Amino acid sequence: MKSVLINEAYKVSVIEDDEPIPSGDEVLLEIYYIGLCGSDLSSYKGMSPMVVYPVVPGHEVSAVIKSKGANVPDTYSIGDRVTVNPYSSCGVCPACRVGRTNTCEYNQTLGVQRNGALKKYFTIHHSKLIKSTILTEKEFALVEPLSVGYHAANRGSVSETDTVLIFGCGMIGIGAILASIRKGATVIAVDLDDKKLELVKSFGVKHIINAKDTDVVKRVRELTNGEGANVSIEAVGAPATYTTAIEAAAFAGRVVYIGYAKSDILFNTSLFVKKELTICGSRNAQFEFRPVVQMLEDKAIDSNLLITKIYSMEETGQALKDWYEKPSEFIKILIDVKNG
Repeated sequence: MKSVLINEAYKVSVIEDDEPIPSGDEVLLEIYYIGLCGSDLSSYKGMSPMVVYPVVPGHEVSAVIKSKGANVPDTYSIGDRVTVNPYSSCGVCPACRVGRTNTCEYNQTLGVQRNGALKKYFTIHHSKLIKSTILTEKEFALVEPLSVGYHAANRGSVSETDTVLIFGCGMIGIGAILASIRKGATVIAVDLDDKKLELVKSFGVKHIINAKDTDVVKRVRELTNGEGANVSIEAVGAPATYTTAIEAAAFAGRVVYIGYAKSDILFNTSLFVKKELTICGSRNAQFEFRPVVQMLEDKAIDSNLLITKIYSMEETGQALKDWYEKPSEFIKILIDVKNG
């Protein structure tokens, strides 16, 4: 069978590999589509400290159950279409002991700390499956990244009385946007790309701000009668958006960080205390997979608008190169494994 490898920075190959055999608790998945994630791009660029080469990328999965082990419950049948929860948890670290397994100290995400699912067939424990009879093959590959954004909205305790300011209209930011809209909040979206801003406005975003030519803090205050945003969600990972999220937050507001900043950031920490902000990180997803599946099943948006381009398995290297060279032009890239 075919598997995709990132051999080293900027070097991708397609190899022939043995078809895996599921254990008693596992299913054998036939992969349909894999979504490329920012972590895959970091691996391609040689910028991920968590990756040991060579690595098989891919943790945004669309698949069908081809076979299953003897201990897999009857709730899963051959032919079921599924996506997967790609994270692991140790069960004993401080995070796991309080039930926050998404941020397990020893987590190993598929395609990052361990080989992923960008191959024709893949085995995984049945407890990691999320199935639907309604989602399209392509939609399954959108569930995980949207769940990461949805988790951030939950971390910010977003409700219908909130004005939520979201930085970044990539896939993760869109997940936070859709979750906040679904919860009834008023959403303000910030990005540098007018096309992405117009896209999220069509999803129900109330206000859009292009930070390239607008003072974000001033504009947010204008839109909120001088109060600021009840919740700021940062899904970019840039020093400017990290600090602006704090500045634009209302007194007693909440600030949620998803994006990984690439350098140290200097904060005006007096704002932390003066505003008595609740500031938290948001990592991966936990209970959000099912709500995202439900959201997609409800056809709340046209999910095809999120898919920028589909490449074949053999074109994975080209897909990563294209994304690397023109990052602003892509929301989501899918790799077609089924027809590869």
